[in-house]
Amino acid sequence: KNASGMGGSQAYLEENTTSKVSTLLTAIAIGSANDASVAMAEKIGGTEENFVNMMNKRAKELGAKNTTFKNPHGLDDDGHLTTARDLAIIARELITKHPKIMEYTTIWMDSLRDGKSELVNTNKLVRNYAGCTGLKTGSTSVALFNLSATATRNDLKLIAVVMKGENSQKRFDDAKTLLDYGFANYSSKQLCKRGDILTKISIEKAKKKEAEIIIGEDKYALVGKGSGNEILTETIMQEKISAPLEYNDKVGEIVYKLNDEEIARVSLMTNEKIDRKNVIDFNNEIVDLWFTLGRR
Repeated sequence: KNASGMGGSQAYLEENTTSKVSTLLTAIAIGSANDASVAMAEKIGGTEENFVNMMNKRAKELGAKNTTFKNPHGLDDDGHLTTARDLAIIARELITKHPKIMEYTTIWMDSLRDGKSELVNTNKLVRNYAGCTGLKTGSTSVALFNLSATATRNDLKLIAVVMKGENSQKRFDDAKTLLDYGFANYSSKQLCKRGDILTKISIEKAKKKEAEIIIGEDKYALVGKGSGNEILTETIMQEKISAPLEYNDKVGEIVYKLNDEEIARVSLMTNEKIDRKNVIDFNNEIVDLWFTLGRR
């Protein structure tokens, strides 16, 4: 009932009906359906209010410090505020941790109710900007015209956020300008690959003499085109590494620097479970040492 009573853009949901999650996501991503947003919020959070609390908690966890949500749909509400930087942070989290969303945000046209209701993506860049992957438009009489635009070219993923545009077209033009600048002046450089073996190290009190240490994650850096500057690395291991250790336990970090400025930091992990020596192992070592000394 609550969802069906929403104004503004909507999918015209009716009380006492059901809908697939994929249908609601399509309505939200393509058509900015406020009623679909509320329906999803109530399903996930139990109530709209509780879901908004979840939104605010997650925003703070991500570092979106200047954002306060008052509702799940974005219509004007006192104190419902955000910034361009915070929207970029949220967009980055969405497309990196939940890339399936782009299966919805890149749809240009679709329909609901067996073709009875037509949907056209409110983000015009999806159709006329090469590499566009989304992400979301939004407009109200107070906020004016806003856009969080994402695009990918040659493995470089960029996010452009435009707020309070004078009109709908202005936000698209400004987003294009920002994205064009990024693609023209920067490239994506892979620094390391998850699972690659970095080295072997000795582990104190371990049954094995040496253990493999691997890179903990894929990491890329934004590098200015034609800069020609070398990326330097510094490996920092924990002072004391002793058994027992589990697979994927952190034992150090690699720091990547460009022009003496840190651009990335990646965890170094164990590549296997490393058991601690037991009493028998220690006794065997002592016996081996005796025989070795005796032969000398």
